[in-house]
Amino acid sequence: MDLLIDGFIKAWDMIISGDSEIFQITWLTLKVSMTAIILSMLIGIPVGVVLGLAHFPGRSILLVFINIGMGLPPVVAGLWITIFLWRSGPLGWLSWLYTPKAIIIAQILVSLPIIIGLTSSAFQQIDSKFLLQLKALGATKWQALVLLLKETKIAIFAAVMAGLGRIMAEVGAAMMVGGNIRGDTRILTTSIVMEVSKGNFDIALALSFILMTLAFMITLILTLLQQRRTTK
Repeated sequence: MDLLIDGFIKAWDMIISGDSEIFQITWLTLKVSMTAIILSMLIGIPVGVVLGLAHFPGRSILLVFINIGMGLPPVVAGLWITIFLWRSGPLGWLSWLYTPKAIIIAQILVSLPIIIGLTSSAFQQIDSKFLLQLKALGATKWQALVLLLKETKIAIFAAVMAGLGRIMAEVGAAMMVGGNIRGDTRILTTSIVMEVSKGNFDIALALSFILMTLAFMITLILTLLQQRRTTK
């Protein structure tokens, strides 16, 4: 219990004292996480809609791979990204390895299957009678899509929150592709692992409190948006 209290006090001291390194790490964590979740949404929601509504050859196989990807170990994602971004790899010319861009790619890779899978599942559960009713009313494809998005908005928000949770909790791939470089690619999760390895449990707990506060605030905002929209 004393260790938890010390960690909370340490976190408060870091914030109050305006520790520049802590603010830099927190800002980078927020920046890469929000970039990754926005890109995952832009890709994942449309793909999930198509997989949920359309029927085409190979759809079942794609859904199988999406479901497998939902449980993809982050270190496996990190390994593949490292291989592709390595100097002699197919994308080595980009020089993105050990940069925030590599961390964003890793976070997208672990969150994208979750958003696609949950969105697809939500659209597959739409009553076929509702789809027939939209056609009978003469709704255009865009009008029907808007109505279907409103119908599944709760599930879509849940998918986004699940993807964001996976992103903010990810450490293995971020450590592997980012290198945990001070002032460049060090984020809260990799900092916590590093401090634990050094035996600085009070600092690790302090960083964990900051990370949990950040995650709570973002999730709270998304939940309020989700619930506010459901009343309209």
